[in-house]
Amino acid sequence: MIGFFQLYVTHWEDWWPDLRDAAGNTLLLTLCAFAIALLVGLLLALAKLSRSGLISRSATVFIEIMRGVPTLVILFILYFGIVPIGITLDAFVASILGLGIHAGAYVAEIFRGGIQSIHRGQREAAVAVGMTPLQSLRYIILPQAVAVMLPPLINMLVLVLKDTSVCSLVAAPEIMLRAKDLASTYFQPLHLYVLAGVMYFGMAWPLSLLARVWARRRGRGRRV
Repeated sequence: MIGFFQLYVTHWEDWWPDLRDAAGNTLLLTLCAFAIALLVGLLLALAKLSRSGLISRSATVFIEIMRGVPTLVILFILYFGIVPIGITLDAFVASILGLGIHAGAYVAEIFRGGIQSIHRGQREAAVAVGMTPLQSLRYIILPQAVAVMLPPLINMLVLVLKDTSVCSLVAAPEIMLRAKDLASTYFQPLHLYVLAGVMYFGMAWPLSLLARVWARRRGRGRRV
């Protein structure tokens, strides 16, 4: 066991700079993809709640397709599949779009549930005092729905963070790709993949803890 950890001491100065930079790329990839997921999710949720049957059904079909297709398939389509039609995306850009669109389908259901958790009467009252539906959504519904949506949104952020590891398969410069490169150079795959896992855990666990704390506090607030 001592020998196992001794390798980290021996190679730390060689491994850490690359993995540190990769961790920064992973966080940037996560935040950009999640920002797209929030935008896509909100638009899909509003479309699904639309009074237009065509718009609502189209949004539902899109959400179900995205939720039923693996993230890797979407990444491969964006990175490899659209090249024959003349569109070439950088690996990092393709990863952001792929993760964002895929996560957006799940975020849409979170937004839909949060919006529908607010009593319909509040929307009707907002319209009655002269607000447009968009204004009532912005100033009345969404601020209240945030308390409901925040824990699952944080959990979704954690899932996006962990899904960035799949982006190594399209050569996005994140933690897993760097760990794989270093493993092929130093022939220490176990040590490097364990270290990569620890780094993912170090970034994801505080977010998971935050979601649980928020959910418990909200639960206590509702009981009071």
